[in-house]
Amino acid sequence: MTTTRTVLITGCSSGFGEASACLFAKNGWNVIATMRNPTTVCEEYPNILIARLDVQDQTSIKSAVAAGVAHFGRIDVVINNAGYGLSGVFEGTPRARIQDQFEVNVFGVMDVIRETLPHFRQNRAGLYVNVSSGAGVFGLPMISLYNASKFALEGFSESLSYELSALGIGVKIVEPGGVTKTKFGERSGSEFSLTTTPEDYDAFIAGASGIFNGLREASASTASEHVAQVIYRAATDGTDQLRYVATDDIRPFIEKRRGSSEEEYMRFMRERMTPSC
Repeated sequence: MTTTRTVLITGCSSGFGEASACLFAKNGWNVIATMRNPTTVCEEYPNILIARLDVQDQTSIKSAVAAGVAHFGRIDVVINNAGYGLSGVFEGTPRARIQDQFEVNVFGVMDVIRETLPHFRQNRAGLYVNVSSGAGVFGLPMISLYNASKFALEGFSESLSYELSALGIGVKIVEPGGVTKTKFGERSGSEFSLTTTPEDYDAFIAGASGIFNGLREASASTASEHVAQVIYRAATDGTDQLRYVATDDIRPFIEKRRGSSEEEYMRFMRERMTPSC
């Protein structure tokens, strides 16, 4: 007898999370769709449980996991998708905002994993799919703190994969670039106006904005549903592949980072990422 599998997904109110919840439900999975402010998603599917989960609130993490297990009996896959991108030059970014960036993108992932690991260990099975970014592989101007959080997530995920493999638990990383129809950079209830940035950076910021406009144009045709397909493949392909590049716009950068010398890579990046000031 085939048992229906269950996935818990964080950050399901929009973007990759919402698209993934719908895709897994469409393919017959039980879905625990979690979000900070619960709202209805994928209404056409009855096999979805909506639960409140704020990755900065450990009580909500415990409650969501417990509710999912109580409702469906078990959890087989956890997709750590919740996150956001903080932008601006480092010197103009208040420490509190940096702390917030890491609490969501790194410590929140760790807390979700910590809460679900005993369940996976008991079952001697389970899989984590952590949604990273091209910014977890290569650096970009104006998003040094987002870069730092995703670099940390990549290192943590790879190391954790070695620790958990002996227990029958897998870890995978999905690396998207830019896509349309997401709320990247949005996080209600917080203020990210970088009003303290010294004027010395004005020319740099203007030039960097041009770089990002070019990157956005390169990703304009990619939708969240495409990334959801890659997340689904990572969760279901049965391999021990660690990293999945999810969008074509970042492939040239990742190929240079992973397939060339440091000198060649830095020359490639500086030609593209150094603003004309």
